[in-house]
Amino acid sequence: MKPTLQEIQKLAKDKHNETKKYFDKLKKKPPKNLDYAMQELHEAEFRRTDCLECANCCKTTGPLFTSADIERIAKHLRLKPQQFIEQYLSIDEDNDYVLQSVPCTFLDHDNKCFIYDVRPKACREFPHTDRKKFQQISNLTLKNVAICPAAYNIVEEMKKKLPL
Repeated sequence: MKPTLQEIQKLAKDKHNETKKYFDKLKKKPPKNLDYAMQELHEAEFRRTDCLECANCCKTTGPLFTSADIERIAKHLRLKPQQFIEQYLSIDEDNDYVLQSVPCTFLDHDNKCFIYDVRPKACREFPHTDRKKFQQISNLTLKNVAICPAAYNIVEEMKKKLPL
């Protein structure tokens, strides 16, 4: 039986220190096959996982919007980029464009995205578990395991397959 989102969040919290220590070691000495192994783990997990069943990332966090994202989405919505920014975005403490509020404005009641074909790069790449040089984003991954059941599963499998 698959754990519920609440169970995943508790497990992620319980294993936070263990996972952080693992990632600290990973940063110091990443295995030669890390990118290949992560790609494999990511693909295997997403053959089993349907994001539409969860959409917790869309419900609890918001992506960063690049200039290219803003241009592309504004065009899709038939808005000028500045109109899109004023209507949907704000600037966070790091001076990045983010959604004015979560859950995501573009999330439908059935967990589908209204702008899926033109969604931000951060959404397309989430949970970033197949990114090259994975060890460089371990702090982000540490946060994502508590948000995304797939990320949690990938990291737990990673710890088994790539012991450090």
